[in-house]
Amino acid sequence: MDAQRALLDELMGTARNLTEEEKKGHKELRWDDKEVCAFYMVRFCPHDLFVNTRSDLGPCPRVHDQKLKESFEKSSRHDAYVPKFEAELAKFCEKLVMDLDRRVRRGRERLAQEVEPAPPAPLSAEKSEQLSVLEEKLKNLLEQVESLGEAGKVDEAEALMRKVEALNTEKTVLTQQPQNDKVLMLAQEKKMALCEVCGSFLIANDAAERTQSHVTGKQHIGYGMVRDFIAEFKEAKEKAREEERLAREKEVERRKQREKEYESRSKSDSGDRDKYQDRDKDSDRYRERNERGSRDGEREWRYKNGRDGGRDRHHNLSRPRSPGRHSNRRSSRSPVRRY
Repeated sequence: MDAQRALLDELMGTARNLTEEEKKGHKELRWDDKEVCAFYMVRFCPHDLFVNTRSDLGPCPRVHDQKLKESFEKSSRHDAYVPKFEAELAKFCEKLVMDLDRRVRRGRERLAQEVEPAPPAPLSAEKSEQLSVLEEKLKNLLEQVESLGEAGKVDEAEALMRKVEALNTEKTVLTQQPQNDKVLMLAQEKKMALCEVCGSFLIANDAAERTQSHVTGKQHIGYGMVRDFIAEFKEAKEKAREEERLAREKEVERRKQREKEYESRSKSDSGDRDKYQDRDKDSDRYRERNERGSRDGEREWRYKNGRDGGRDRHHNLSRPRSPGRHSNRRSSRSPVRRY
């Protein structure tokens, strides 16, 4: 019925049964609407796996539409929504498997339980009378065996012992019959086995046809798909976590390398600055020495060439003198002689 409805929806649209008035307020579904099954969009819906089985989950409350699924696969947002939908499906599947594993655990404990032997049931009056007769016969035979043994009649004694053994076997069967029935029941129960995939009870060493029928059954295949998806999802998640860890480690290594290069470059720049400063200091000292040497040389040259004394005197001598000023200065310096 659901398949036919889906086919009609695909051919005629979801609003095929609505009136004109209803169609005016009708909204066409999109794949990202809440009414659409995200599990069906991305992988499979668990509600579809166990129909008409002991694990039937009932119909899915959300919409399954092949056209919406195709629209989702062609959408530019497909890759962005797949992780989200897969995480939701994995969470749902993990709950299913947890419930199933509890059933498997209970079934395993049930099979592993040792059935305690029941106390022997009281014998009936008839069996009690038969047991009394057997015990009396055994007593008489044992006395005869003892007498024959003392008389040295070994062959006769061995023949009677065979009769004693037969009577003992008959006595054991008479007294242990209920316990033997319990042992048979226990042995029969031990032949049961449990399917670890879907939790079904099986008959151990059953016919190959029945085993194949179970393996290809809907419940076994459904739980196999659920378990495989969980394993695949966890593996992909672990792989992504490992890649993220490696990326962080590489980033840390790159950062350390950059810091190391920066420190090395800083040391190199500091060395260059020190070298330039030393070079500048040497240059300053060289310039100071040159300037000092120049000044000393200039003073020496001046001294040699009489700039401080001779040149001035030459200059004074060569400069014309004023008689009046000279006579006045000389008269002021010379003592006054009296004649």
